[in-house]
Amino acid sequence: MTVRVLLVDDHAMLRAGLASVLGSDAEIEVVGEADDGAAAVTQARRTRPDVVLMDIEMPGMDGITAISRLAQTVPEARALVLTTFDVDDYVLRALQAGATGFLLKTTPPRELIRAVKDCAAGGSALGPTVVKRLVASYVGQGQTRVPHLEELTERELQVLTVMAKGLSNVEIASELYLTENTVRTHVAHILRKLQVRDRVQAVILAHRARLA
Repeated sequence: MTVRVLLVDDHAMLRAGLASVLGSDAEIEVVGEADDGAAAVTQARRTRPDVVLMDIEMPGMDGITAISRLAQTVPEARALVLTTFDVDDYVLRALQAGATGFLLKTTPPRELIRAVKDCAAGGSALGPTVVKRLVASYVGQGQTRVPHLEELTERELQVLTVMAKGLSNVEIASELYLTENTVRTHVAHILRKLQVRDRVQAVILAHRARLA
């Protein structure tokens, strides 16, 4: 299956470079470009991308506002933030707005391609740095009740707890001595029971519940 990607950045040269990198993979197709958040929402409605590679700081509508609009109007599109700014506030606001992952513009091409494919497949790009920010944001706040958490089985709670560390399905499988397919099934059940759209939102709830 081809992953359809929309590029959003106010620098044309950077968009050209990203298009070249992503276009080098036969399983990825760049279906559009935009230079600000408002144009991104319009383009996403027209092109229906699987992944929107989104900058944060842009003139006009910023990336975080655009991510929130996309979650409302094109919910099937997954927003992957790619930015220069490794700032706590940006990370948390982007994830809370509905971003599926957060990468710096220094990310190597191979990792960028893998992250785009992972996001399109329902995964996330949550590196250890991002997870640390999530943990720090809830330290000292105490445990918060998370609706539907009690519906998870003991094994699903174990998977969610490990997922909250930012681990991939392969890494979760290794840590819990499960097959990757079994982990994928557990993750799907977790998302359905918690009524969240992706694993990033599930990880946020896990930290609110102080599972991790």
